[in-house]
Amino acid sequence: MSEEIWAALGATSLAEVRRRAAVIDAVTEIEPIEVDGAVRYAWNNGGGESAVWYFTPDGRALLLTFDHESDLNLYAEGDYRVQEALYGGVPEDLVALVRDRPENYESLNLVDSDSGATILYAGGVFWFDGERWRQAEGFLDHCREEGLDPLSESGFTYCLGDYRFGEEFTPEAIVGDRAADGWYEDDAEREKALAEVREIFSRLG
Repeated sequence: MSEEIWAALGATSLAEVRRRAAVIDAVTEIEPIEVDGAVRYAWNNGGGESAVWYFTPDGRALLLTFDHESDLNLYAEGDYRVQEALYGGVPEDLVALVRDRPENYESLNLVDSDSGATILYAGGVFWFDGERWRQAEGFLDHCREEGLDPLSESGFTYCLGDYRFGEEFTPEAIVGDRAADGWYEDDAEREKALAEVREIFSRLG
């Protein structure tokens, strides 16, 4: 499943990836944030898992995933240097989007005890170079050293589930998934949610 979603993400145009990120950001009731010209969208499940996207004006992107129950939860260890190493191979101007930034619900900071520098935590580090998605070299190196599967341990599959890459992405599909997870008490509540999600789709295109 993880490889299928990775392939589906790669087969989706960046414009469509960004549209889905914006829609899910709104559905999840998270405000988009501008960071040095890039736009940040996010998703979280309220229980320690998150996906965070940064889209730059020049057509690149940074994607961070986090699963608090994974061995890639470096925040629990508080190891700044290991976390920074996970960003290895990502262009510095993209990494700069997560250096010395305020914390937020989806991303807390790890602090370098020597310099006081901070970097936002992430279990999975992925980036779009303008043509294709890549898994950060430092992230892959760490997974190889620790014997971890990059896509499953990073929470990639679960954290990108709501974006439905490779699947139909409609208000009905989103609300249907939520209904299956027990989000709504009755049909009236489901219909109200469907109307709200349809409005989001209409507004965001």
